[in-house]
Amino acid sequence: MRPGPDMGSFAESRATVRRPPACFTQSLHKDKFVAAYKDPSFQDRAAAAAKAKQKALDKFKAKPAVDPAVLEEKRLAREAKEKAIADERAAKAAAIAAAKAEAAAKKAAEEAAAEAARAEKASRAKPATAAEMKAARDARYAARKARQ
Repeated sequence: MRPGPDMGSFAESRATVRRPPACFTQSLHKDKFVAAYKDPSFQDRAAAAAKAKQKALDKFKAKPAVDPAVLEEKRLAREAKEKAIADERAAKAAAIAAAKAEAAAKKAAEEAAAEAARAEKASRAKPATAAEMKAARDARYAARKARQ
C-alpha cells in the first residue's frame, strides 16, 4: 500500500528500518572488526585447494576394502535379475509373434473363404447345361435343409 498525503513520508511508513549487514559493522567486542571482504592471495587459495584435496584423499583411503564375497553375491543377483528380464522379454516377443501368426492365419482363412465364395458365385452365374442347373438347384436345396 502506498502512503497517502496524510500518512507521512515513505520512510516513516516502513515498519522496520534497514540496517547494514553484519559484515560491514563492528561486532560486540570492540577489539574485533568483521571485514567487509577478505581477499585471499593466490598462495592462500592454492593452499586451501591442496588441503581440500588431501582431505578428500584421506577420506577415500580411510574407506574399508570391499569384500569379494559381497561383490560376488551382488554380481549373481544382478545376473539373475538380467536373466529374468531377458526371459520376460523373450516370452513377450513369443506372445507377439504368436498373435501375429494367428492374425495372419485368420486373414488367410478369410481370403480363402472370400475366394471360394467368388468362385462359387461365378460358377452359379451361368450354368451351362440343364444337368448343371439341376445339380446347383439340388445343392441349394440341400444347403437350405441343412440350415434348418
